[in-house]
Amino acid sequence: MAGLPKEITVIGRRLIAVLAVSGVALAAFAQTTFRPNPPLVSGSLTGGDLFQFYCATCHGRDGKGKGPVAVALKSPPPDLTLLAHRNGGTFPHQQVEAFVANGGRPPVPSHGSADMPVWGPVFRGLDSSDALAKIRIANLVEYLGSIQVK
Repeated sequence: MAGLPKEITVIGRRLIAVLAVSGVALAAFAQTTFRPNPPLVSGSLTGGDLFQFYCATCHGRDGKGKGPVAVALKSPPPDLTLLAHRNGGTFPHQQVEAFVANGGRPPVPSHGSADMPVWGPVFRGLDSSDALAKIRIANLVEYLGSIQVK
């Protein structure tokens, strides 16, 4: 910076210092690892995995209705381990399948309001295969049948 007025030389040195510090900060920021957002779609077709991925936030990991967001809901989620008990000891397979596929529309009085998401269309939207949506629903319903209180 020889031959330049002193003010420009001082400004140039400061600019170089700022750029150097900014470059170090940018390099450090670029190396920072961020936790990626969780996936919105479960790749699994097994009933237990589907339940944990889509249902446990409301119904709890054990299906008893005490999921982490249950307190924020207008209607408490039902204890899904008591479906057979509430149906005379027989798991109501077809009713549960219709409820999961259609979200309780029209509302099923014993299940309260129809606040539950409509999983049938959600599962159909995961891919173009309606057959896979039916498999997901069937596997989820089978899982629910397997967690019934004896």
